[in-house]
Amino acid sequence: MLPNRVILIVLDSVGVGELPDADAYGDRGSDTLGNISRLVPLQLPLLRSLGLPRVARVHGMPPIDHPLGAFGRMAEQSAGKDSVTGHWEIAGIVVPKAFPTFPNGFPRELLETFEARIGRPTIGNKAASGTVIIDELGPEHMRTGYPIVYTSADSVFQIAAHEEIIPIRELYRICEIAYELAGEGMGIGRVIARPFVGEPGHFTRTANRHDYALPPSGTTLLDALKSAGHAVFAVGKIEDLFAGRGITRAVHTRNDDHGMDEIEQAMRAMPGGLIFANLVDFDSQFGHRNDPAGYAANLERFDARLARLLPTLCERDLLVITADHGNDPTTPSTDHAREYVPLLLTGRCVRPGADVGTRATFADLGQTIAEIFDVGPLAHGTSFLRDILK
Repeated sequence: MLPNRVILIVLDSVGVGELPDADAYGDRGSDTLGNISRLVPLQLPLLRSLGLPRVARVHGMPPIDHPLGAFGRMAEQSAGKDSVTGHWEIAGIVVPKAFPTFPNGFPRELLETFEARIGRPTIGNKAASGTVIIDELGPEHMRTGYPIVYTSADSVFQIAAHEEIIPIRELYRICEIAYELAGEGMGIGRVIARPFVGEPGHFTRTANRHDYALPPSGTTLLDALKSAGHAVFAVGKIEDLFAGRGITRAVHTRNDDHGMDEIEQAMRAMPGGLIFANLVDFDSQFGHRNDPAGYAANLERFDARLARLLPTLCERDLLVITADHGNDPTTPSTDHAREYVPLLLTGRCVRPGADVGTRATFADLGQTIAEIFDVGPLAHGTSFLRDILK
């Protein structure tokens, strides 16, 4: 019996150990889930029952003998370690060349052109943690009205602004200019609007973040599903990561609890197709802030929500839990990490205890979902559908 609905949840940055080429990315020793568990005891009974300790080194969590679902882990074949490449690869696109990064800040020529187009100077222009640079430069931004421009180890052009100094609509207009210059002009993977509120010493980023991503470089799983008439519901930043392509309906979320609420609501309203969700708090709130305790607490909150969701699965549902990269909060770096990602699958059509091993590419997941809906083959990946069905 084939599934007729897939609920695909990406736990943003929940990696399970360094990839063989981690050294080339400065990520030797990264193990997001494993290293967190060494510092903070994790209580994840639902994820354990699905086979998580079979694919991750979780301290104090021995594997159970009879997992409820199928399990494995996936390696990233694309060059890079950001959300765009990770999600694109899940959807069948392998990116052979990493998007450009700017660890020493953006070229002066780009900034001068950008400032001339938006009609004001900028401040920042360096690689930094988003929360740190807002604390550092937020007061100057509020005095001058100059937007804060910064980047990270990823291919991103980020613009932070206080919502009372630069209104959201104006910030988005500025970001659209940045996308034209940095995205379309230089191939930078994403321009991100990073609005915040509050007073100096107490700044808080808001849910009005918006990503402007380059469109996928080929046909994705989402494109194929939509073209065949299937519903594709995007939750969280999925719509942004795919530049709106291949999506029939989308909702942005305030936090991971809101994301789970939207998944549950979609399951009540949508009888078939793909529900594709990204839960970003793991990465944005805890990974980038090097907060292992907060990361652990969010894992436990997700586990509890998952326990509530599982009994609502229908006869022909397939639930998939994976990630897009790592972001180990126990390392000195505050950036993403080049890691394996977990692959947990469950539903009444799934053979309990099926081990799909270590997949050579995230695209194997996309190819599997394409086979379920008979919209393949995609350009990359090998389906493991026959290995998990009862």
